[in-house]
Amino acid sequence: MGFNRTEKEIVAEQKQHIILETQGLSIGYQSKKATSVIASDINIALYQGELVGLVGANGIGKSTLLRTLTNIQHPLDGSIALKKEPLENYSAMALAKTMSLVLTEQLMSKNLSVFELIALGRQPYTNWVGNLSENDITIINRSIDQTHLSDLKHRRCFELSDGQLQKVMIARALAQDTNLIILDEPTTHLDMYHKAYILKLLQRLAKDTNKTILFSSHEIDLAIQLCDSMIVMTNDQVISDTPCNLIERGIFETLFPEDLIDFDKSTGRFRVKK
Repeated sequence: MGFNRTEKEIVAEQKQHIILETQGLSIGYQSKKATSVIASDINIALYQGELVGLVGANGIGKSTLLRTLTNIQHPLDGSIALKKEPLENYSAMALAKTMSLVLTEQLMSKNLSVFELIALGRQPYTNWVGNLSENDITIINRSIDQTHLSDLKHRRCFELSDGQLQKVMIARALAQDTNLIILDEPTTHLDMYHKAYILKLLQRLAKDTNKTILFSSHEIDLAIQLCDSMIVMTNDQVISDTPCNLIERGIFETLFPEDLIDFDKSTGRFRVKK
């Protein structure tokens, strides 16, 4: 049965708001001697203004997928389009104005103030001297307000807690003013309260700024509660859908061996078997 006109219009409108899309993507590592495929036939679409969680067991390939989506690592096969343009066509400067990254590596510049670190997000737009314009300063201060860092803006980063520093890194990504923000394990080293705080902050920012935010996480229960859509990596496939649809399809039951942990569809949570 074909689409009626209204359904066609809805599909067309959705396609207009795709920020990043992959088709037949295969990821992994290639050397002169061998090719190691981590995952293949990955077909996902990230839509404007959505919070998207990337989840899966340890070692399944989440970081490899993120590195490939951010052009740090080349795909083995398939295509990646960012705002309908092939990812490989982007120069480093053009990519920095479209996609911002928050990685898990230790920060080397903790002697900077909070304001100075967030201001680094404006580097793709400043002149070669690095002078900040009035517009740059306005965007930096807006990013500080959006992440509730006004009271800390003059503090040195080495004085901050892990949770506060993560907020600063998110504010720097906001100051970069890109359509897409990608975060690799943004809740690592945080306690339960601050894990929830950071993910709730990302949920609000996606709605308030209409930016697409993709993050990888081991906090699957929280991602199910807060995300608009999720990308689930299993041993056999990579599936993208809404949390409710993923629960109905029984996808979360396939993430871990059944001997210790199972997934309760009624609560949307994992539990340890007694």
